[in-house]
Amino acid sequence: MALTFNRRNDRNNSENSEFEEKLINVNRTAKTYQGGRRFRFAALVILGDRNGRVGMGIGKAKEVPVAIEKAKSVARKNMITVPVENGTIPHEIVGVSTSSRVLLKPASAGTGVIAGTVPRSIAELAGITNLLSKEIGSRNQINVAYAVFDGFKNLRTAKQVRALRGVDTSRSTEQSPKEQSPAAQSAATQAGEAEAGGSL
Repeated sequence: MALTFNRRNDRNNSENSEFEEKLINVNRTAKTYQGGRRFRFAALVILGDRNGRVGMGIGKAKEVPVAIEKAKSVARKNMITVPVENGTIPHEIVGVSTSSRVLLKPASAGTGVIAGTVPRSIAELAGITNLLSKEIGSRNQINVAYAVFDGFKNLRTAKQVRALRGVDTSRSTEQSPKEQSPAAQSAATQAGEAEAGGSL
C-alpha cells in the first residue's frame, strides 16, 4: 500500500514548532441513534512559547487525535500576549467566565506557581514562574481556562497605563519642591539660610 503525506500538516507543524502544547482535558459525549450510540470527543489544548505568548483552543471530532489537531489550530489563531515582569504578572486581577472566577496575584521570586491544574499550565506556558491564584465558583476546567485568559488579557503594565492616561513619560525624573521628602526640604532650607548668612 502506498504511503501518502499531508504536506499542509507538515508545513503547519514546522511553522509552529516554537510553541509548546499541553492537553488539559478530553471530554466524551454520546448521542443515541437508531443503530446505537455514537461518541464524539472535545479536547482542550493550551499552546505557549514560554515567552509571554499563549493560546487556548477547543476542538471537537469523532476521534481524539482529530479533536486535538482542531484544538491546536484554534489555539494558534487565538494567541494573546501576557505582560510578564520579573517572572510574574504586573498586578493583581480577577478573571471572570460565566460562574467561574480566578484570582491572580503577583508573587516574589522563588515562590513558584501556586495554582490549580489549569491556571498552572497556562501560566507556565506563558513564561510565568511566580504566581499565586485561587479558583472561585465553578471548577469546570473549560470555564476556569476562559477565566484565566480573561484575567491575562486585562493585565496592563505601568507604562501602558501611563500611555492610556496621557502622562508624558519623557519628562525628567527630578522631584519638584512639593514632591521632595521633608529631610530633603529641610536640607535645602538650611543651605539657603547658610548662603544668605554668608552674604550679609
